Amino acid sequence: MITYQTDQIKNIVVCGNLKSGKTTLVEAMLFEGGVTERRGSVESKNTVSDYNEIEHENENSVFATVLYTEYAGKKINLIDTPGLDDFSGGLITGLRPADTALMLINGQHGVEIGTEIQGRHLESHNKPVIMAVNQLDHDKAGFEKVVESLKQSYGNKAVIFQYPVNAGENFNSLVDVLKMKMYKYAADGGKPEISDIPADQAGRAEELRNELIEAAAENDESLMETFFEKGTLEEDEMLKGIRLGIKTRNMFPVLCISSKKNIGVGRLLEFISEAAPGPHETGPAVTKDGKEIKCDKSSPASVFVFKTSIETHIGEINFFKVMSGEITENMDLINNNTAAKERFSQLLVAAGKNRTKVPKLVAGDIGATVKLKNTKANHTLTVAGQSFEFESITYPEPKFRTAIKAKSESDEEKLGEALSRMHDEDPTIVIEYSKELKQIIVHGQGEYHLNILKWHLDNIFKIETDFIPPKIPYRETITKTAQSTYRHKKQSGGAGQFGEVHMVIEPYSEDMPDPVKYKVDGKEINVSVRGREDHKLPWGGMLVYFNCIVGGAIDNRFMPAILKGIMEKMEEGPLTGSYARDIRVAVYDGKMHPVDSNEISFKLAGRNAFREAFKNAGPRILEPIYDVEVMVPSEKMGDVMSDLQARRAMIEGMTSEKGFEIIKARVPLAEMGKYSTALSSLTNGRATYTMRMARYEAVPGDLQEKLLKAYEEEQEGE
Repeated sequence: MITYQTDQIKNIVVCGNLKSGKTTLVEAMLFEGGVTERRGSVESKNTVSDYNEIEHENENSVFATVLYTEYAGKKINLIDTPGLDDFSGGLITGLRPADTALMLINGQHGVEIGTEIQGRHLESHNKPVIMAVNQLDHDKAGFEKVVESLKQSYGNKAVIFQYPVNAGENFNSLVDVLKMKMYKYAADGGKPEISDIPADQAGRAEELRNELIEAAAENDESLMETFFEKGTLEEDEMLKGIRLGIKTRNMFPVLCISSKKNIGVGRLLEFISEAAPGPHETGPAVTKDGKEIKCDKSSPASVFVFKTSIETHIGEINFFKVMSGEITENMDLINNNTAAKERFSQLLVAAGKNRTKVPKLVAGDIGATVKLKNTKANHTLTVAGQSFEFESITYPEPKFRTAIKAKSESDEEKLGEALSRMHDEDPTIVIEYSKELKQIIVHGQGEYHLNILKWHLDNIFKIETDFIPPKIPYRETITKTAQSTYRHKKQSGGAGQFGEVHMVIEPYSEDMPDPVKYKVDGKEINVSVRGREDHKLPWGGMLVYFNCIVGGAIDNRFMPAILKGIMEKMEEGPLTGSYARDIRVAVYDGKMHPVDSNEISFKLAGRNAFREAFKNAGPRILEPIYDVEVMVPSEKMGDVMSDLQARRAMIEGMTSEKGFEIIKARVPLAEMGKYSTALSSLTNGRATYTMRMARYEAVPGDLQEKLLKAYEEEQEGE
């Protein structure tokens, strides 16, 4: 394989809704470029892209797969991504090294909910887009309806470059209005017969060509002047405007294919090679400290690792993009995230499960290597003397959570290692070892997402596990002021234990003045603040601790012990054992003994005084509330709204966007269990949602009673 130069490289992320035919298209692209000798099929489970056992079993992509093909003197790197929103991490991973997105549109359905979701990701990453309407050989294909949905979603940016002459089961011909030729294919696709446009298609082709010329001219002032002067543009002039339009996201070219029959695939590759922006044309990469790194092979070498994969018999494979300079076999680089020195003993280019050794890769290219010791995804490696880091990939917030437990205690350590490896491969799997809940909580993008994780644990790592309901991280707080006195006294021969603490507790809110006087149960307590400690709690909220001791009633050396006792009780709240938060404590009096007082005595006195005061201070249980945004087809909105309201949701607003309704609500986390599955069932898989932690709010009174009762029963059981 030759060493391709930066201006000969195209980096394409292939995306689209589930079952839009991405993997089948990639197979055809590799076959057209001569990288493979046959086209694999999803049904036959012999594709080079979806090569993992779970992908064969489910017949859909789970991971982003790195591939390449060669066409018209160009190396076209491809990243085949999953279509399901549960595996959106694969798309986000693929967006980082890509310079252009190839969005597949299902010829039967047009713009689907998955198309919209992925379109949002492309927009937020500012990726140029080329669209290919696929499956035009299906008997229910409807190109005009597809175009209508594209225009509704993307307006005039969606520009028709090709249209099918005979969409449906007999589809074999398309008209290309850039070339102004008709392409007719044999039954097995491949190389077309190129001819003049038939008379019965000439009118439509001419109309679409004029629209294309105008759209191309709008991207460049000199082209616009030429268009006004001559009334038309030549093909090379059109291509200049098209390249600019794609690069600036002012134009989304729409082409036609059947990936299954290999119709239009070669022409699509030709178009990508001549019109898609290259890695040197999309602007410099920016480091964490704002430094711009140009994609130039004459610059010092740097790479960004965008994906880590773990494979049987091979181990860890790191996929990277050469951001600048050149990388050669056996080259030493410094990992700027870990300060470790790494040797790239092998340079590989990947075509899915097939890998080929190469001696060198230049700026803009995508490659892989193995046997790096301290390198993971999101790491930056450079030659010595270059200390910058590229921004890490940001992934979507988790939407689904479950607790996981190994069936055998002997597998607990293995489970931890396996979960860590799965997170390295799929960063949208987030592992939380919750000391508070005494559970391992696994977060993901949906129930299906985590079921795939469990499949890997059961079948690849050979660890039998159970998913169990995750506990809710409740919080405890108070709503009024309360006072307590507690004396700890213990005598058992020799030195005893003695400590007495008087305290007042009250709810904390920001910008409260320091206390001077309390009124509790009709009794006034005057205090004089001698010291104040503000503790921002690791689990959220505040504890403010006032030392109001006068006259030496308690020695200053015992005040930290009292605080320690209070903190112990805040870590295991008096109501349900949940963390307590947002409380001010004033220790204003007490007693000590010249012999028997010590730190343990005052720690126990402080803890018990706090516990008693807490129970008299209008205690409330707080629950986590999440901001939830649901994107749903209009006809399903009523069902989704009813379901949300049954989950104690507070609807905060509704908007419409491109044929979909967006419902914004605040929903308790306790009510979001298995929501992804319920939403999919309600909408036939056509809706999606995001959720983000918002705040804590008091639970309703009846629920608080249930939680208190459940905790009491649990304590009795123990």
